[in-house]
Amino acid sequence: MKTHEDSIIIIGAGFAGLGAGIYAQKNGYNSRIFEMHNLPGGLCTSWGRKGYTFDGCIHWLVGSSQKSGLHDLWEETGIAENRQFIDIDRYFTITDKTGRTLTFYTDVNRLEKHLLESCPGDEKPIRDFINGIRMCIPFDQPSKHDSLIVKMRKKTRLVSTFIIHGAKMKLWMNTTSADFCEGIKDPLLSRAFMEMWIPEFSMFFMLFTFAYLHNRNAGYPIGGSKPMAEALEKKYKELGGKIQFNKKVVEITTENGRATGVRLEDGTVHMAAKVISAADGYSTLFNMLGDKFGDEKSREPYKKWKAFPPLVYVSIGVNRSFEEIPVTVSGHNFNLREPVIIDGKKREWISLHIFNHDPTLAPKGKTVISVMLESDFDYWKKLASDRKTYLQKKEEIASIIIDLIDEKFPGIKSDVEVYDVATPVTFERYTGNWKGSFEGWLITPENAGVLMKPMSQTVQGLSNFYMCGQWVEPGGGLPTSIMSARRLIKRICREDGKKFRS
Repeated sequence: MKTHEDSIIIIGAGFAGLGAGIYAQKNGYNSRIFEMHNLPGGLCTSWGRKGYTFDGCIHWLVGSSQKSGLHDLWEETGIAENRQFIDIDRYFTITDKTGRTLTFYTDVNRLEKHLLESCPGDEKPIRDFINGIRMCIPFDQPSKHDSLIVKMRKKTRLVSTFIIHGAKMKLWMNTTSADFCEGIKDPLLSRAFMEMWIPEFSMFFMLFTFAYLHNRNAGYPIGGSKPMAEALEKKYKELGGKIQFNKKVVEITTENGRATGVRLEDGTVHMAAKVISAADGYSTLFNMLGDKFGDEKSREPYKKWKAFPPLVYVSIGVNRSFEEIPVTVSGHNFNLREPVIIDGKKREWISLHIFNHDPTLAPKGKTVISVMLESDFDYWKKLASDRKTYLQKKEEIASIIIDLIDEKFPGIKSDVEVYDVATPVTFERYTGNWKGSFEGWLITPENAGVLMKPMSQTVQGLSNFYMCGQWVEPGGGLPTSIMSARRLIKRICREDGKKFRS
């Protein structure tokens, strides 16, 4: 059966899949998206429970400032339209058993002053950290709204930043949070870096996060995940794109080393001139393609690289406003009075994200609290084989977490109106993400080189097939997903002799 030369099938309606669809439609392609879930957004998702909205993704969004080049992505894909962003003054707080608290402010000058006053014995690592953030502050891409002079100024600043600080950037790239903590004497400061960032993750990205926050370019979008996913879907459909939900792709069909279409779980086959997988990388390569294409280079990450850890995500709706609690980007971390065992792991610290800055997520005077716990996929996969045991464990964890929160906010137990527990198996079930990972590849010293030479978006031995999203763009994040999609469609346009239009 002959397929139209401009037809594209996209697997997955997450940010990367919808982004690919939007740019494909803008460039004259006729695309269809097949999504296994009944909602758009993929891992950028939220769900309702008894009048509360539990958000599983958004804490901040890089590119929130209209002056930023990254904001262009949100305009091009429809996310920026009618979106209200708020900038938050505190990124994170951490409190030990004595009540001593450190606050990581989003303003670098305020952060420097606070940390030096609170931890005078660690002046060197503090200044190194602050200077690293300042090194990243000038880093921004030109915006299409900039004047020619401003564009030239930004480009010059980018080039000079790389020339002047290239060696330092490489050093930070190869330094993990755990490495950095080895030079810190203050136990609470050391614990802070371990708690607010994944220990194996490159420090370079923490520096950039704080630089974006300082520049008021990583604001929180009111409404969280769901409105943004819906905005992408709306933009895609307005451009003529088509989405079919509850349609799981089980096979990418091929003929003579060329992708020809997809076969769905219901047995139907759909043909297209090109196929893009914006779905889980492992499922794509080893299941949908049956491990018949690719080489050792494409398989190596799944054998050697570290993925973002799977999570147990506890969400709680509370009849309390928390107006007296400072708003944070990433949460409040507390040292527990006594260690507790949760899902087989010893826990001495717990981080609460209190959504007292978003009135759309809860009824008036009420608030959503979430707790994210790094977990183990195999532990939960085994539990899930017995439904009753699995549900009992979720209830047990909810009860423990509520008791721990009650230690910090006495009486809150009686204010809890609803709760929900998502496990790594939940993430796998709804998104297909390998081992329940909540983003994709961590950037560590072992794979930091991909930032200079991006991973391939094609698979050796198979033409007319492409990949985009977090499994070919290490580091995770929503901007990365959209950039990956944009980069791919730009490539496809080049292959087809078309001028790319954004």
